[in-house]
Amino acid sequence: MNRIKILKCHKIIGGYGEGEALVSHEPICFYLTDPKTGVIRERTHELAGESVASKVLVFPSGKASSVVQIDGLFKLVQNSLAPKAMIVKDIETVLVVTAFIAQIPLVDKLEENPFEAIHSGDLVKVDADKGTATVVNKTSTAHVPRFSSPFDRHMQRINTRSKD
Repeated sequence: MNRIKILKCHKIIGGYGEGEALVSHEPICFYLTDPKTGVIRERTHELAGESVASKVLVFPSGKASSVVQIDGLFKLVQNSLAPKAMIVKDIETVLVVTAFIAQIPLVDKLEENPFEAIHSGDLVKVDADKGTATVVNKTSTAHVPRFSSPFDRHMQRINTRSKD
C-alpha cells in the first residue's frame, strides 16, 4: 500500500519536477557524474554507480567550486540527464547558482526531515512555486536499505547469483 504525504517546503528555484527519488546522505559534486550517462562516478560516494538522470535528487548540499558544479550539471542538462528537481537540507550559494542556470527546481526546509520522509525509489513531485513536495512512499512498512558502496553492490550481486 502506497502512502502519500504532502510536505511544505521553501522555494529556492521555482518550477515543477517529478520522478523517482534518489537519496544521498553525502554532498554531491555534479562534475563527478558521467555527462553521457548521468551515473555518479565518484568511487567513494554512497551513490557511486547510480544515475541522477530524471530523478528527484535528495541530498544534504552540493560540494566543490562553482566552475565544476556548473560545468557538471550543465553537461547533464545538455544530454537530458539532469535531475528533475532537487531537495536539499543545507543550501549553499554555488548550488543555487548552478540550479538557476540549469533551470532545475530547488527546494529546502521540508517540514519533515527529508532523509526520514523520502526514500530512494519513492515517487516525489516537487512544486517549488506552490512550496510543496508530494511523496508517494512505495515502501509501506520498512525501508529497504541501499548498498552504500560499489563493493557492497558487487557483493550483493555475487550473493544473489549464488542463490540461483
